[in-house]
This record gives sequence, C-alpha cells and structure tokens, in this order.
Amino acid sequence: MMNKLFLILSTALFLFACSGGDDSTSPAPTPTPIPSEPVTASTDAAKKLYKYLYDQYGKKTISSVMANVNWNNDCAEKIHTLTGKYPAMNCYDFIHICYSPTNWIDYTSITPVQSWVNKGGLVQLMWHFNVPKSSTSGISEVTCTPSETTFRAKNVFTSGSWENKWFYEQMDKVVATLLKLQDAGIAATWRPFHEAAGNATYKQQAAWTTSWFWWGYDGPEIYKKLWRTMFDYFKQKGVNNLIWTWTTQNYNGNSSQYNNDASWYPGDEYVDIVGRDLYGYSAAKEKQEYTEIQARYPNKMIHLAECGLDGNTGTMPAQPGAAWTAGAKWGVFMVWYLQNTGSTDTMCNDNWWNTAMKNSYVITRDQVPSLK
Repeated sequence: MMNKLFLILSTALFLFACSGGDDSTSPAPTPTPIPSEPVTASTDAAKKLYKYLYDQYGKKTISSVMANVNWNNDCAEKIHTLTGKYPAMNCYDFIHICYSPTNWIDYTSITPVQSWVNKGGLVQLMWHFNVPKSSTSGISEVTCTPSETTFRAKNVFTSGSWENKWFYEQMDKVVATLLKLQDAGIAATWRPFHEAAGNATYKQQAAWTTSWFWWGYDGPEIYKKLWRTMFDYFKQKGVNNLIWTWTTQNYNGNSSQYNNDASWYPGDEYVDIVGRDLYGYSAAKEKQEYTEIQARYPNKMIHLAECGLDGNTGTMPAQPGAAWTAGAKWGVFMVWYLQNTGSTDTMCNDNWWNTAMKNSYVITRDQVPSLK
C-alpha cells in the first residue's frame, strides 16, 4: 500500500513539474526588444536621431523645454542665461499654424529651428491642432476644446464636410514646413493628438469625464483612425523625418477609479515612443507611472513628454536625478513653459533648473554629439 501511494505521489509531482509547476521556477519570458529603427521609412537624420535616443535610453535622461507654444528658442536661451547650460532639446508647437504666415508668426521660415540645430540642439515638434468654433467662424475663433466647437472628429472622414476640408488644409500647411525641415536635414520627435483620453477613462462617468481635446471626443476608434490617417498622409506626402510619439494618460496609479487607456493606442506599427504628461509628481509617483507604462509597452521607449509644477498646489516636479534614482528612467523630460515665472518663463523655478542641469544623469546640449 505504501509503495503504491509513493508511486502515485511521485507520478503526480512529476506531472506537476512537467506542466510548469511553481511559476517561480519557470523561465522568465524574454523581454520584447525595443526596435533599433523607427516605424516609418526614414531619412538619415531621423535614423540618427532615433539611434541617439535609443542608445541613451536607460543610461541617461535628455533635457528639453517647451518653446512657449511658439516658433522660437526664447525659453532655452533663458535657461542658458540662468544655468550656463542649454537643454539638449527644444520643443516647438504648431498651435498657431492656422494663422501663419503673419507678421507675428511664420512657420514657413524654419530659421529658428535651423539655428537651434546648427548649435547642436535636438528638435521636438508637437501640435495643438486648433479648429474653428463653427463652420462659419474660420480662424477668427479657433479652439482645441470640444465643448467650444461644433467640429467633430468623426466627420473628418466624410468627403466634402467642413471638418474634412479644414483637417487636410491644416495638415498640408504642417507638411510644407516638415518638408522644409527635411530638406535641411533636420529630424524631430513628433507628438500630435496628445492626451487623447482625457478623463474618458474615469470609471464613474459623469458630465466632466470626457476627453479634453476634440481629437478624443468621439472615442478611441475614431481617435486611432485620425492618428493612422495622419501617419499615412504624411507618408504619402514624403514626410520621413519624424519619430512618432503617442501620449498615454495611464491612470495616475489609481486603478480603482481609472481604466488604463490602452484602447486608445494607435498600434506598434504607428508609434516609436510612448510619452506621459505629469505635473508636480514626486519621484515615487513618477516611478510608479514609468513602471506601469513600461510594462504595458515594453517594446517602446518611454518619455516624460511634459512636466512642470502642479497648478493647483504649486508643487514642483521631482528633480530628474531623484526620479532617475527612484527608477523613473525617462528617455527625455520636457518642461512646459509658463510666462512670467522665474527667470526662465517655464513651469519649473530657478532652483529646480540650476539643480537639474548639473545632475550627472541629465544630458544637456553641450553633451550631444554631432548627428550630421
């Protein structure tokens, strides 16, 4: 009887082991590698920019600043005056493209970007895609906020609609500038249609739990169609100098109240980098966000696409070095602008910048090798 029981137990243990047994003894899954080249056919400049981001990822974090939502290098110059260092990257926004060219904003001239690149800087581009408040208002009244406009993303795909006409007219204006940059040998990270989900992932839906921008208002399927339409249109027009960055909302580490926004993700074949916008976050909270996003998108580089003080509390974001040490190894951090704040007109005070630009984990412009 004992021999029979021993045989049964031995067989059961053998079968248990063969079936996988204790997960702790199973081999760990092989991490999905980050691609070594961009998702779209690229110029040499784009390949070199991507390779630089790729080579630095996990080693150091690259500094960047927002160009006060305009077409200039003013904030970067002020940071240099304060700290003696330039951020490695400067981010320009196409928010005013609908007005250009005028005497106060002219995106047809790429001189500010050329000047930055010629001095060793790297380029980021984004687009607060403004639309008219109505089909008759034109550029006299534009907005990104869905409650302020009758423009609907779902109508962009209806040929002959005013939304369709505006969408392609504005894309063509951006394409013209992108091609000028491309002809000048300039590549950039590109972050359109950012923060798409807004509050739409809040589990207890209410009047305020909607997307913050028109491009997310009609839901994730329309949003992804917008992204892919732009991606394909730019490709058709010969724009090959962009590294595509999608901004996740994640859920601020609060899965009890928020769903994640994975259903808004355009797809691996349309995205190079996943970004996250965080304001006033501590190093520990940044680490939580970074870890969660990296786990969800293991084959993409993760950037802190926007950061700065919390407008409600006035809390500064974690120092890049402290965040890095805590485990938030963002490939890039980009500080948002805020006029009349400190000596830099950005959402980080002078002490924050002086400390950040001296940190050994932070790459400044003087440390960027020539990518020509």
